[in-house]
Amino acid sequence: MKLLDKYILSKFLKTYVFVVGLLVIVIMVIDFTEKNEKYIKNDVPADAIIQYYLAFAPWIANLISPITVFITTVLVTSGMAVKTEIVAILSGGVSFRRMLVPYLMGACMIAVLSFYVNGWLIPDSNKYRIGFEIEYLKKPFYFNERDIHLKIADDDYIYIQRYNNRTESAYRVTLEKIVDNELKAKLFAKKMTWDDSLSTWRFRDWELRNINKFGEVITRGEDLDSAVNISPSDFDTKYQLNATMNMGELEDYIALLKSRGSSEVGLYEIEKYIRYMLPFTAIILTLMGVSVSAEKSTRGGAGFKIALGFVIAFVFILLFVLVKAIAEAGSMHPILAIWIPNIVGLIAALVMYRFVPK
Repeated sequence: MKLLDKYILSKFLKTYVFVVGLLVIVIMVIDFTEKNEKYIKNDVPADAIIQYYLAFAPWIANLISPITVFITTVLVTSGMAVKTEIVAILSGGVSFRRMLVPYLMGACMIAVLSFYVNGWLIPDSNKYRIGFEIEYLKKPFYFNERDIHLKIADDDYIYIQRYNNRTESAYRVTLEKIVDNELKAKLFAKKMTWDDSLSTWRFRDWELRNINKFGEVITRGEDLDSAVNISPSDFDTKYQLNATMNMGELEDYIALLKSRGSSEVGLYEIEKYIRYMLPFTAIILTLMGVSVSAEKSTRGGAGFKIALGFVIAFVFILLFVLVKAIAEAGSMHPILAIWIPNIVGLIAALVMYRFVPK
C-alpha cells in the first residue's frame, strides 16, 4: 500500500471504531434506562445484568455495522473535503477511482469480519442475551396452539390435539406410519408425557393398530415408552430463536423444518439470506458515502453532508424493515425481497458516483 492508502485506511478504520463504540454506548444507556424498572421489579442480579450487556454490545454493534460504515465514510470524506485534501489528492494525479481503493479495502475488511462474527460468534452470545430476556423481561410462555400436525420422519406423522409446555404433556395424540400412501400402523394415546431421565415419550392409555395384507392387529396398554423424533424444545418459545443459531445450526434447522413441512421455514431462510446480504451492504454504502461527501461544499459544509448521510441511512433502514416484513408475509420471494435495499442502494451509489466532480 502507498502512503495515501495507509492514511485513508487508518483514518477510516479508527473513525469506524469510534463511531461504533459511541453509538453502542448510547444505545446501551438508553436500553438500560428503559429496562431498569423491570430489573428492579424482577430482582435481577447485578452480575446477570452486566453479563447481559456484555452479550448485548457485540450484537448491537454488528446490527448497526452497515449504517456505521456509511456514517464513518461521510465523516472521513467530508472532513478531508473541508480541509481541501481531496482536491490536493486529485490535483496530484490520483484519480477519484484510485482514491476509492482504501475505502473499499476498509469496507471489505469490515464486511468479512461482520460475516464471520454474525454467522458464528454472535449467535453463541445471543444464547445468553435472549435467555436473559425470556427469563427476566418477557411474560411466561404458554404454548396455546391446537390441532398440531407434524412430519417427524420420512414415513411417520404425528397429530397432537393440545400441548402443555409447563408439564411437558401432550393430549389426544395420534402417531401414524404411512408408506407409499398406505397406512401401515396407527398409535393412539390419550396422553403423552416427556421422561427426562430416559429422554423418551411415555404414552398413556394407548391403542396400536398394525395393518398388513391379512388385516390388522390391535393391541392396547396403559404405558408405553417410545423414542419419537420430537422433543419439548419443539414446543418452547421461538422468541428470536434464529438469532441463537450459527450458520451450521441454521442450515440444519431449516432442513428439519422442510422435512416436517413447517410454515415457519421462510422466517429462518430470511435470517440466512440477511446474513449473506449485510456484508455487501457495507461496501455499497461506502461507495455511496464517498460519492455524497467528496465534493467540497461552500454552503453547509461538513454538517450538511453528515445530516444528509443520516437521512440516507434512515431511508435505507426503513426500506430494509419494509422488505423484510414483505418477505416474512410471503408476498415476495425472500431472496429478492432481502436484496432490494442493496439493489436500490447500488443504483443510487452508481448514479451519485457518476456525477461526482473528478
